[in-house]
Amino acid sequence: MKALILAAGLGTRLMPLTANTPKALVRIHGIPLLEIAIRKLTREGFSDITVNIHHHAGQIIDYLAGHPFPGARINVSDESEMLLDTGGAILHARRFLDGPEPFLVHNVDVISDIDLQALYRANRTGQHLATLAVSHRSSSRYFLFDDKGMMCGWKDTANNKTRWSGEPVDNAKPLAFSGVHVIHPGIFELLTEKGRFSIVDAYLRLARSHPVGSYFHTGNAWLDVGKKKQLPVAARYLSKHPEMIK
Repeated sequence: MKALILAAGLGTRLMPLTANTPKALVRIHGIPLLEIAIRKLTREGFSDITVNIHHHAGQIIDYLAGHPFPGARINVSDESEMLLDTGGAILHARRFLDGPEPFLVHNVDVISDIDLQALYRANRTGQHLATLAVSHRSSSRYFLFDDKGMMCGWKDTANNKTRWSGEPVDNAKPLAFSGVHVIHPGIFELLTEKGRFSIVDAYLRLARSHPVGSYFHTGNAWLDVGKKKQLPVAARYLSKHPEMIK
């Protein structure tokens, strides 16, 4: 099974740690975030893994060259010339991700015990163009879902802005995105966006005519380690749950 780790970001929320180090190589308990993500994916059966790179790209290339992962093929999608945002990154990595089966996308700064196989099955069973891991938790931004669990909009509470895929939906359920999603490769033929663009924008457009579903995982451990203040929180949690970084 194929997966893409989004690891190209500038890591501005982790400054000054990321001034001279890519976010993907920031460490918890001595283990880089990138390695934690790769270990998670390989444990759950994803053996064809692509990593996108931009910020301090050479360091990530060197790290991967010096740290083989038995049983896994690691590809690099190089965005050194321009950071492409989430949608652009997925499109740029098409040559590694295309094929008959869905692929998983995982943010490098997310650590969780989400059952990735269950998420993957939910996508295939529901025949969704994409399936997003979501949960009930406080956030400034939410995807909105109808009573069938299909994405129908996006809400930014900080700016009090709501965007709908089509007509507004009464009693739409706001759920926070967990930085993990499974995408059917048919999306590549539907993307009209080019260069740098957000996958959120593409999902909002495509959900008008193609089902974008949800995988609800409230109750699972989920850590956003993209913020400096969250690193010690994650370190304490992982000290009690070392199985999450094996």
